Amino acid sequence: MSATLTQRQVTAIEPARVMICDDSAVIRGAIARILEGDPGVRVVARVANGRQAVDEVTRQKRDGQGIDVVVLDIEMPELDGMAALPLLLRADPGVRVIMASTLTTRGGDIAMQALRLGAADYLPKPSTAAIADDSFRRELVAKVTGLARLRRRAVRPAAGHAAAGHPPSAPLQLRPPPGQLAQLLAIGSSTGGPQALFTLVQGLGKQVPVPVVLTQHMPPAFTPLLAAHLDRLGGLSCAEARDGEPLLPGHLYVAPGDRHLVLEGAPGRLRARVTQTPPENFCRPSVDPMLRSAAACCGGRVLVAMLTGMGQDGLAGTRAVLDAGGAALAQDEATSVVWGMPGAIAQAGLCHKVLPLPQLAAATLALLRPNPKAAA
Repeated sequence: MSATLTQRQVTAIEPARVMICDDSAVIRGAIARILEGDPGVRVVARVANGRQAVDEVTRQKRDGQGIDVVVLDIEMPELDGMAALPLLLRADPGVRVIMASTLTTRGGDIAMQALRLGAADYLPKPSTAAIADDSFRRELVAKVTGLARLRRRAVRPAAGHAAAGHPPSAPLQLRPPPGQLAQLLAIGSSTGGPQALFTLVQGLGKQVPVPVVLTQHMPPAFTPLLAAHLDRLGGLSCAEARDGEPLLPGHLYVAPGDRHLVLEGAPGRLRARVTQTPPENFCRPSVDPMLRSAAACCGGRVLVAMLTGMGQDGLAGTRAVLDAGGAALAQDEATSVVWGMPGAIAQAGLCHKVLPLPQLAAATLALLRPNPKAAA
């Protein structure tokens, strides 16, 4: 069962309630048409600035209806997106806010700041002419439906999957614990990934005894900013990977936007290679080439951590890591915005554990530290 189908089943009984906030009537209309083309979404409000957005969220919360997701532009008159964000979260602490930012360094920096201040996700906003692009449509619908599902699960945790229209999943087949400690941690993430990465990296702290490589599907203007924000968490030293640089323990290397991050060398002597070979799984950077190269360099001494993301990027690479004797952890469906990438490796029987996001850091450290009992 696909991640998209799962989300639509979740919202089949009660469509996700969405508000669009943008000062451009053209953009509001274009985004509304995309969302209303999905049966799991209902656009309940369109407003032109942050002040109107706060008023509408307050009114709907008071009336007992509520808004699940707000698509919030950053630059608007009267009250911009950054000023409106804390007011929206105060008016309804459960509302999920997606920041719509321009594909520029400034737009990316503001989006990263918004994520740290409580926004649930960001959306790189293309030009008006390109807003109907299929990839933008898929990303927008996936984020809106996934975040609406997470909001409702948080509000009604006792209702469970069945009450939300979600059929019970078949039991997952888990791999036995690996026989050796990993000497490299490789992380893959996409839709919903930045917030998940903040949680994981904060949980890891400064205790990671191996190099860490990360591929997050993200445009070129955004990846250096993601690395900078991860670095500010105070645990792992984090930066965009540079071609040819050695990979050091306790450092996190982010694949640059529009470049694949691959590895060469051997454990203890690994180097980053940054390439512009063709996209894989419609992505560049892609998780698969990173993991394939990791398996080739490190054999079975690789630990994969697969976080929320749309599609199946990372499935083939994780299989290569597991075939070499490595291990994999996956974020569970309940805490993922989209259970595509982690769901693919979990349902293929490639995981040692499938865990809620808050538990992933501890499980990761247990498989990296030289303590056999901790890795069991």
